[in-house]
Amino acid sequence: MPRGDTSKYTDKQERKADHIAQGYEERGVSEKEAERRAWATVNKDDGGGKQPGGSGRGTDTGHPAAKKGGRKGGQASAGRSKADRSAAAKKGWETRRKRSRGG
Repeated sequence: MPRGDTSKYTDKQERKADHIAQGYEERGVSEKEAERRAWATVNKDDGGGKQPGGSGRGTDTGHPAAKKGGRKGGQASAGRSKADRSAAAKKGWETRRKRSRGG
């Protein structure tokens, strides 16, 4: 199977790649680059094509690319003042410090 051949991917994987590429294009990425990134994401998620003969058949990767949602955000803290964010960070640090000591 030559590089770039998508014949071993399922319809669902192809829809997923199209949806990801569309999102990149809406953010100003070129069509070719969006397509490349989309298939890279599908490969990271599924390990390759799920059809018989594809490298991803029968493997479970835990869907690592699907867990990036929280990293994109920041809207929750964006509306808060610097002092509020700093206080929350200090509180979190204290909590982690206390728990690491077991008390």
